[in-house]
Amino acid sequence: MAKQYRRIRDLREDSDLKQRELAEILNCSQRVYSNYERGDLDIPTEVLIKLALYYKVSVDYILELTDNKNRG
Repeated sequence: MAKQYRRIRDLREDSDLKQRELAEILNCSQRVYSNYERGDLDIPTEVLIKLALYYKVSVDYILELTDNKNRG
C-alpha cells in the first residue's frame, strides 16, 4: 500500500469517521472512497485538495512529501 493511501485512512480514523461519512463529504460513493484508501484508484487532484482542506493539512502531507501537517 502506498503511503498516501495509508495516510488518508489514518486521517479518517483519527477523525472518527467511517468511509461512508467521508464519501458523502467528498460526494462520491463509499466504494470509490474505499478504492482510494486501498490504492485501487488514484486519488484525483480535486479529491486530494478537498481532503487537505477538510483535514486542514497540506496536500504534500497527504502525499507524504512532508511530515509537516501545516498548510502554507
